[in-house]
Amino acid sequence: MSEQDETEPSEPGVVHQPHSDDGLDLARALTRAVAGSTPRRRAKARGRSRPGVAGRVSGAHPDDRDPQTLDTTLARLVDDHGWALDLRMRGVFARWPELVGPEVAAHCTPETFTDGKLLVRTDSTAWATQLTLLAPTVVRRLNEELGPGTVIAMDVAGPHLPSWKKGRRSTRDGRGPRDTYG
Repeated sequence: MSEQDETEPSEPGVVHQPHSDDGLDLARALTRAVAGSTPRRRAKARGRSRPGVAGRVSGAHPDDRDPQTLDTTLARLVDDHGWALDLRMRGVFARWPELVGPEVAAHCTPETFTDGKLLVRTDSTAWATQLTLLAPTVVRRLNEELGPGTVIAMDVAGPHLPSWKKGRRSTRDGRGPRDTYG
């Protein structure tokens, strides 16, 4: 072969550039060629790319495509759905004896929490009166646990009592069976 054959391109239209001794230019060219042949790029070239992943290249820094821990995933789920306050209140319901003391907790239970109002049901009217007097202290303690301003008010309800309304002909505001006694 002559020197003229070595300098001429072997394929028409391809120009060979002289390469550097360290070979970095060859490595870059090879990386570009391989990156263009990945399945994602081939699918994109055919018009079938996955939504949200096209054009994203994996890197050394963490992103949302990396495997996530369960607590991170659950925290994101709770934040997305706005369940944080509900879960904290369920925690309060579960730790009720710890928060109000065992003696008070033995006679009352929290029932509902809506719009900043906690409804507490007692087992007697005497405990309803007592808990009404303790309400500011209990609300303060709950706000220490849940954050300021979470519990605005505490409604205290007495025990479920039997109804004296029996039959079709009952009187409104009647006193029950004592009505007929003298």
